[in-house]
Amino acid sequence: DRFGREGLSVLYTTHYMEEAERLSDRVGIIDEGRLVVEGTRRELVARVGERDRVVVEAEGDLATFAARCREVPGVEEVSVVEGGVEAMAEDGRHLLATLLATAAPAGAEVTGVRVVEADLESVFLHLTGKALRD
Repeated sequence: DRFGREGLSVLYTTHYMEEAERLSDRVGIIDEGRLVVEGTRRELVARVGERDRVVVEAEGDLATFAARCREVPGVEEVSVVEGGVEAMAEDGRHLLATLLATAAPAGAEVTGVRVVEADLESVFLHLTGKALRD
């Protein structure tokens, strides 16, 4: 934060994408010496079309719950999975409250929830076709 306030930047190189996400405001992905893309995590994820996965563990009428989730603006894809419903969205955390509010009226009881955010590793794989190596 201090560097940002003072208008300074730090160039940090790593092949550990979790580390890059945690430490960096902006990221550049380099493949074979060529800058492939640069931006914030959200910008890069949006650019390649990766999405967050919202997993709502629930019991009851999962088909109706899934149908109601499909009606939520911003939800791109919904499927019934074992023990719940899975929704794909560009920004899953912001849709979480709305998705959860659809459960009870649909006849489902939520027993757990988690958001699996699209990450830089999936962006790297999408852009380069290569898995990260140690």
